[in-house]
Amino acid sequence: MKDLLRRWLSAWPASCAVCAGWPARPVCQDCLERQGRPLPRCPGCALALAPGLERCTSCSQAGPGPLQQCLARVDYAHPWSALVARLKRDPAWAAPLASLLADTPGLPALLQATDLMLPIPLSPDKLRTRGYNQAWELSKALRRQLPDAPAALPGLLQRKPQAATQHELTREQRFDNALQAYAVDPAALARLRGRRILLVDDVMTTGATLQSAATLLLAAGAAQVSALVFARTPAPTLD
Repeated sequence: MKDLLRRWLSAWPASCAVCAGWPARPVCQDCLERQGRPLPRCPGCALALAPGLERCTSCSQAGPGPLQQCLARVDYAHPWSALVARLKRDPAWAAPLASLLADTPGLPALLQATDLMLPIPLSPDKLRTRGYNQAWELSKALRRQLPDAPAALPGLLQRKPQAATQHELTREQRFDNALQAYAVDPAALARLRGRRILLVDDVMTTGATLQSAATLLLAAGAAQVSALVFARTPAPTLD
């Protein structure tokens, strides 16, 4: 109980984690207004959209992919990248980040169309080193924020220990690596068949991990697969 209280208090500091003001909450309302306003995003890959666009150019050209829908709360940039880093050091940060995630536009309708939430798993080595999976912590915290959210289950999607780390690969290699990196638990096939799945993760970079996981789940019998992430890496800018 004391350890739980310590973690809870550490995630609710006396000062804002962004501006160091004193709101008695992790991110003050002023910082949310300045840097955390929801942006229009592509429903296929969650990239922020320019005014007037309904989908990004890549998704418009590629057509439907394995993900039915993809939502993100913020861009993976200052100050949110620093808060994601805190989550990876302390699972207590799942609660305040899930509170922000719960305000993602379109999330209530997506949750109503979801039967099961699955966190993206870590590799066994990384899980042993970190001691927890931040995607699973976010999933649990989101369910506490939104009691009507569907059940969240770890373990149905598994990460193979020999898979290469995504950031070590080129963009072209990431999808093939991710497809080989994950597997569906054979004992879970009956629980997946015909179900509408929502994948949950902290950060989406290129989308290779989520798309590969969705491909595997659809092959295992899932009816449809969508994704929800706290932060989405912005599209590269052309100088």
